[in-house]
Amino acid sequence: MLRSEINACIEHAKELYASIAFKLPEWAHYSPSQWDAEPDLAKWCRDHQMGWDVTDYGEGNFDKRGLILFCLRNGILRQPGEVPYAEKIMIVGENQECPWHYHKVKMEDIIVRGGGNLVIELCNLTEDGQMDKVNDVRVRTDGKLNILPAGGKVVLEPGQSVTLPRTLVHRFYGEEGKGPVIVGEVSQVNDDLTDNYFFDCDARFTEIEEDVAPIHPLWNELPNT
Repeated sequence: MLRSEINACIEHAKELYASIAFKLPEWAHYSPSQWDAEPDLAKWCRDHQMGWDVTDYGEGNFDKRGLILFCLRNGILRQPGEVPYAEKIMIVGENQECPWHYHKVKMEDIIVRGGGNLVIELCNLTEDGQMDKVNDVRVRTDGKLNILPAGGKVVLEPGQSVTLPRTLVHRFYGEEGKGPVIVGEVSQVNDDLTDNYFFDCDARFTEIEEDVAPIHPLWNELPNT
């Protein structure tokens, strides 16, 4: 992705978060020079994978496959003394896919905080690590049990949520005609370096072409000294 595209994504996300009065931490608005002046905070956020994250999953077609995320709080996986939880706020566009994947460690609630509707498709995982295209899926939305066919979907409106157990395979996208979706995630510790298992995408992180200066660095670009 071009840096100018990433900057535009972040500005778009800030506008949508503001539209529902969702406040980001002060450091969400830091410039690169402000981060340079806060080395301890920068290292903390980078170590905890906290901050801005924009991805096209290595495919160069953000509108088709992409996601804007901001991680507000997080622990470090398998690190004693760390908090055991994480929280994210995300933007999902209409028909913009987060591709099929699962987590081995993280359980999560996906919550629609505002905007349009979120479509989540679901499959079980077979013992040999493949998508189970035969057996029904059991999943709870706001506590209500749903039994779906393999590949079945739930559609979440603002205020609704779904609980995704470990190894439940899922993908999601914004429902067409409903506008971008503001999506929250409350989970166990999130580790995007080791606990994402994708089926059909090239990369979790994006290669960036620097056509302009960044307005805000992504979390994995924060100073680490």
